[in-house]
Amino acid sequence: MQPLPNEPLEARKNLALLKSGIALLDVRAPQEFAKGHLPNSLNLPILSDAERQAVGTAYKQHGSEAATALGHELVSGSVKSNRVQTWADYLTREPAARVMCWRGGQRSQIAQQWLAEQGHTVQRVPGGYKALRQLCIRVLNAAAQSQQPWWVVAGRTGVQKTVLIRGIPAAIDLEGLAHHRGSAFGGYADEQPTPATFENILAVTYLQHNHPILVLEDESRTIGRLALPESWHARMQTAPLALLEADLFERVAHIVQEYVTDALMKESPDVLAARYRDALSRISRRLGGATYQDIDKLLVQAFAGQGSHEAWVEALLSRYYDPMYDYQLARKQSRIEFRGNMTEVQAFLADLASHAHADGRGRDHGHADAAPAQTP
Repeated sequence: MQPLPNEPLEARKNLALLKSGIALLDVRAPQEFAKGHLPNSLNLPILSDAERQAVGTAYKQHGSEAATALGHELVSGSVKSNRVQTWADYLTREPAARVMCWRGGQRSQIAQQWLAEQGHTVQRVPGGYKALRQLCIRVLNAAAQSQQPWWVVAGRTGVQKTVLIRGIPAAIDLEGLAHHRGSAFGGYADEQPTPATFENILAVTYLQHNHPILVLEDESRTIGRLALPESWHARMQTAPLALLEADLFERVAHIVQEYVTDALMKESPDVLAARYRDALSRISRRLGGATYQDIDKLLVQAFAGQGSHEAWVEALLSRYYDPMYDYQLARKQSRIEFRGNMTEVQAFLADLASHAHADGRGRDHGHADAAPAQTP
């Protein structure tokens, strides 16, 4: 996609940089990088967190010259040589990489100079991380306001919406980018990205999305502890729906495979059981006391080898997720333009993308030639 066509030349160059996926040598301090960074970036700081804090204190107390002098004193001799060599090694692996700091100022200029002294030429990112971050936010807002047709895949828990999304070239996998499966039980052992990093990844993924339609999975505003951009969530609430359907037996089997069988290859039964019991406790009020106790007992028995995982999963679906889904779906009936099983929905969305590519447009909600809803 090509949002923001009227941006200044520098911003357009940064847009091309983001879309290209060129590697980024980020010389900010680790704490800065941890708060938010770009995909394809590697943090090789010019100043450690402690060094940056010391330089900042010197700046506040004695001014710019004193801070710069302290920075050069802290990063000198073998410390400087080791850091420059680490950058050089990275540029050997990624010769097209660009160097950046917070605003594209002193730190990246110094890194560029030190590398040049060692015979390595590297370009800086104009405006640094701050410029790229602001650009990502504008890209996300422009995407939500674009004329590109958006389609949302909806369906009950366990129908394999994410599996379908990952098999569609025109789709963006929001849960994959957020590193969370969206439900109370959807977390992984390792952490999600920070909000800023998630938005940056989403913006870059959208810039690289060269398809006439955009397909997304039906999501609430939050995916784990991350929130979708408000403009995206609002757009998704008006987009036409392709409803993916599967029977209860299929859904239970898929959830047990993904959440238990596959998960136990990475985590011990005790750790996984504790995580799922914690997730269950977080929705206990909505479940109600009796239902919560019933499902918790089934879960404990299953992980102790005294019952089946299918039992607690089926109870959770039929007594909690399905009633909640049916309530939500009742409010979306007017937006359903197709319904079917995995094969049928895949074919429908592929046909949409093909037609949109052929005639230069897509079928948005309410378009005259959009396919009618049908039962599988």
